[in-house]
Amino acid sequence: MGQNEEKRNYLDHPEPPPLIGMAAVPQTARFRALLAEHLRIAPQPVHAYVVGEHGDSEVLLWFCAQVGGMALEAFSQARGCPLTPGNRARIDEAVRKAACRIIEGKGATYYGIGAGLARLTWAILNDEKGVYTVSVFTPEMEGVTLSLPRILGAGGVEGTVHPQLDAAEQAALWQSAQIIKEAAAALGF
Repeated sequence: MGQNEEKRNYLDHPEPPPLIGMAAVPQTARFRALLAEHLRIAPQPVHAYVVGEHGDSEVLLWFCAQVGGMALEAFSQARGCPLTPGNRARIDEAVRKAACRIIEGKGATYYGIGAGLARLTWAILNDEKGVYTVSVFTPEMEGVTLSLPRILGAGGVEGTVHPQLDAAEQAALWQSAQIIKEAAAALGF
């Protein structure tokens, strides 16, 4: 580096890149894997997301979920693996309780977190422009940081994908944002 060249330092940059949270990345992966298991297929063609907070109010998006370009409900019927209310409840609970089961078995969830972090880092370093459920400040959702499908590339979060939600999912997402807002306020933010 020459004398006149400035060393790039993000700490000195007037607007540092926003922080990106990855809490919904493992939940989204679990949701896709459990749907694939129910449908008796590989998880790669399953496109489904978990949004909102990382916790009890996270929202599994069933309405916009797709498999191989087909709506999840239509695919499950065609495959002979219908998603009954009982099946949905079982998958929902398994996604929400997965971390507890992993901790009971392995003592921690750091392997999944490490794999998710490596995947997000790869997406940024390679300017992938993939869609991941990461968290950033979201002014339109109660002004909190929560997970939504976001386009991730060399610039970090380069856009937000607003999936089509049914009325129950929309209400649950707003409730999740409100829970985050109340928790932040209780901490003085």
